[in-house]
Amino acid sequence: MNPTLRAKSAVAALLVAGLCASASACTNQGSGQGSGSGAAAAGANSAAAQQVVSPSASASGPGCTADTYGAPKLDLADGKTVVGFSQSESTSNPFRAAETASIEAEAKKLGVKLIERNANADVNAQNAQIQDMIAQGAQVLIVAPENSDGLGPALAAAKAKKIPVLTIDRTVTGTACGDFVAFIGSDFYGQAQIAADDLAAATDGQAHVAVLQGTPGNNVSADRTRGFTDRLAAKYPNVQVVASQTANFDQTEGQKVMEQLLQAHPDVNAVYAENDGMALGAIQAMRSAGKTPGKDIRIVSIDGIRQAVQGVVDGQLVADIETNPRFGPLAFQSLKDFYGTAGVQPKVIIKDGHFTKDSAQQALAQGLVY
Repeated sequence: MNPTLRAKSAVAALLVAGLCASASACTNQGSGQGSGSGAAAAGANSAAAQQVVSPSASASGPGCTADTYGAPKLDLADGKTVVGFSQSESTSNPFRAAETASIEAEAKKLGVKLIERNANADVNAQNAQIQDMIAQGAQVLIVAPENSDGLGPALAAAKAKKIPVLTIDRTVTGTACGDFVAFIGSDFYGQAQIAADDLAAATDGQAHVAVLQGTPGNNVSADRTRGFTDRLAAKYPNVQVVASQTANFDQTEGQKVMEQLLQAHPDVNAVYAENDGMALGAIQAMRSAGKTPGKDIRIVSIDGIRQAVQGVVDGQLVADIETNPRFGPLAFQSLKDFYGTAGVQPKVIIKDGHFTKDSAQQALAQGLVY
């Protein structure tokens, strides 16, 4: 089979995975076909899940290039380029672990020299670490921001030295192709709309919903809240949000907040958690209250970590919408486009999976979750 046909076959076999750029056409490439068994098959399919992007001409106008940004040209394949990667949170978080591994793997593949720092959820530390990487010779930066508003000092320091900053998974305040190159991430608003549809279907359009919100001050939580409530208002008048409270994307806080909400609102029969950690905490709280997750209270969450997808299989969650962490291939392809002539659009959207009772088991078996 020639390489083109092999790539097309991989696409057909991995419908729940993929990348999609707002300015690009999408494809998956890999050897996993889902036909093997055991660790070897899971490994092959997991490798196939490390997607790459195939860029094409954009209908959105010219993209951002090094010339328009005012940055020196770099050749990522010369074995000399130094890239700084700023991770916002601990890799004990499965999303952050998978995200970091994807960046590291692609940098190694390209021969890029990677400087890494982890801010461990401290935006002040992230500012200091980014400036330290600049001092150590980073020529371009890939940043997973801790929040959207707090990286002004780091962005200013990079801009002063004409060092491009590519943001992934969360946005930052500023102007694309000015203060930063572009944002690569999920359609968080769209994720929330899917979650609303799933929860409405699971409750026959009649529900009292508790919402566990993420950390205030970043676009992820804001979009996931707005997308959900907008969808309910537009389509599901009898699915009512009776309580909404932040649990900061944290499992322990999710459990604590859910315990409080169940006491204050005993009529709650549905939960929308803006990430899987909070959903898992909510499940613990429900059990402690004598409730059966998935029966007494229907749950929909966002992220796609292994434990939550297994929860879909086990009937504890109605569905889980993936937030794809495999940014490495797309981030470095976007930088190649930036240093070339194609350019990068302000927003590059990564395609996410949707794990339901019909697809969750297959996704687990194929190694498509993290």
